[in-house]
Amino acid sequence: MKYISTRGGAEHLTSAEAILKGLSENGGLFVPETMPEVSQAFIEGLVPLAYEERAVRVLKEFLTDYTEDEIRGCVTRAYGDGKFDTERRAPTKLLKSHNVLELWHGPTSAFKDMALQLLPQLLSTALKKTGETDDVLILVATSGDTGKAALEGFRDVPQTKIMVFYPDGGVSRIQHLQMATQEGGNVNVTAVRGNFDDAQTGVKEIFGDKAFGAELAQAGVKLSSANSINWGRLVPQIVYYFSAYADLLAAKRIQMGDAIDFCVPTGNFGDILAGYYTKCMGLPIGRLVCASNKNNVLTDFLTTGTYDRNRAFFQTITPSMDILISSNLERLLYHMSGSTDAVAGWMKELRETGKYTIPQALLAKIQETFAAGWADEDATKAAIKSAYDTESYIPDTHTAVAWRVAEEYQKKTGDQRPMVIVSTASPYKFNGSVLAALGQETAGKDEFALLDALESLNSDPTPVGLAALKTKTVRHKDVCEREEMRAFARAFADK
Repeated sequence: MKYISTRGGAEHLTSAEAILKGLSENGGLFVPETMPEVSQAFIEGLVPLAYEERAVRVLKEFLTDYTEDEIRGCVTRAYGDGKFDTERRAPTKLLKSHNVLELWHGPTSAFKDMALQLLPQLLSTALKKTGETDDVLILVATSGDTGKAALEGFRDVPQTKIMVFYPDGGVSRIQHLQMATQEGGNVNVTAVRGNFDDAQTGVKEIFGDKAFGAELAQAGVKLSSANSINWGRLVPQIVYYFSAYADLLAAKRIQMGDAIDFCVPTGNFGDILAGYYTKCMGLPIGRLVCASNKNNVLTDFLTTGTYDRNRAFFQTITPSMDILISSNLERLLYHMSGSTDAVAGWMKELRETGKYTIPQALLAKIQETFAAGWADEDATKAAIKSAYDTESYIPDTHTAVAWRVAEEYQKKTGDQRPMVIVSTASPYKFNGSVLAALGQETAGKDEFALLDALESLNSDPTPVGLAALKTKTVRHKDVCEREEMRAFARAFADK
C-alpha cells in the first residue's frame, strides 16, 4: 500500500517512508491511496484475542511494507512491560445505560498513549527498514495530553530527539507537571506564549520552511512529527474501534453485523477520523458523533459546511479540546471529495482568510456519517454529576462532553443503535474540575490533595504516574514567542 498527499503531488511512499517524513512536501497530510476492506469473519476473529493481537491483525492491513514479525515486535514493546494498568489495554466498560471505551490506562493516563507508545516503535523500525542514518527531530504541538504521551513514548529512543511546544498557561496543572518534569536525555519542553493554535501553526511553519529543513539536513538531522498529522500516530487509533466492537460482541450486547454509534470528544479530529477509517473498512458503524466544547468550530462546520476559525477562543475545563484549527479534517475532506485540488484550495483559503465553505452536496455526504454537538461548561459539569449519580461512574471533563452530547443526540434523533462513548482521559488528570462538578470543596487544596479527594469517591485508584509527580523535579522551564520557535528548535537540534 502506498501513501499520497491530500494536496496532490508526485509522492507515493511506503508506510515506513510516510511515518518518517510526517508531512508531505506540499504541506498535505499522508493518506492511504486505497482503503483496505475486511470481512465479518475478520471482525468476529478478533473477539477472543488480546488487544495486542487485535492490533497486529488490524495494522497489517495498512503497514504492508512491515513484516508481521516487525509489527508484532512494535506492538509488544508498545503495550507490554507493565506500561498499562489493565491487561485489556483499552477496555469497554459496560454500564447500565452506556458503553464507555476507556483509552486512558497507559502511562500518561490519556488516550494519546494508545498511539504514542506505538509510534516510536514504528518509527524506529522505519529507520532501520529505510537505512536512514540521520537523527530524527520530532516536533510536537500539544494542547495538553499529546505532549506528555509523546515525551514518554520517545524518551531515550535511539536516533531521535523530541521537542514539545505547549500553550503557556493553557494546560491543566497536572498536564503541566507531567511535561515539565519529563526525564530523558533526548527531550525538550518549551511553552509558547499564546494558545494551542499558535503552537500548532508555529510547528507547521517550521515544517514548511525548506531552508530550515536543508540547514538541519546538513547537520544530519531530519524533521518529523508525533502529532496526529503523522500517519504513524493515526493508524494505531483505528485498532481500538475494532476492539470496542469485539468487546460488545463478546459481552453479547450486540450481534455480528449490528451497527453501533461512537461519540468522540474532538479537538484535532484525529481520534474520530480513525473511527471513519474503520467504517470505510467495513466495521458496522452507524454514526460518528463529534462532541465539542465551547470552541465549537467543528460543530458549526459539520452543521453548516463553513469552517471559520475567526472567532473568540475560550480556555475551558476541557483544554485538550481548546482548538480552532482541526488539522485532521483535511484528511476527511480528501476522502469525501476525492479532489486534491479542492483540498489544497480550501487549506489555502483557511490559511489566508481563516475560513472556507464546502459545497452543500459534499456536506450532505459527510452528514451521512457524522453528526455533531457541543456542551458548555455547565453542561459538562452536569454530565459528570449525572454519570456519578446514575452509573456510579466518574468521567473526566472531556469524556463528560461526549457523555452529554451522546445523550442529547439520542434524545433529538431517536437513534436506538448502541452508543459507545469514547473516554479520552482519566478523571484524575482534571481532578479539580471533576471534584467541583461533584460538589466537593477544592479551594486551598493543591493538586495532590485533590488527587486524594477524588480517590475517596472513585472506584479506580490514582494512576501511579500522576501520584509520582509530587516528588519529581521540574526540569523544563523555557518559554518563547511563536516567532522564536524555529530558533529554539535549532538550538535543541544542535545539542
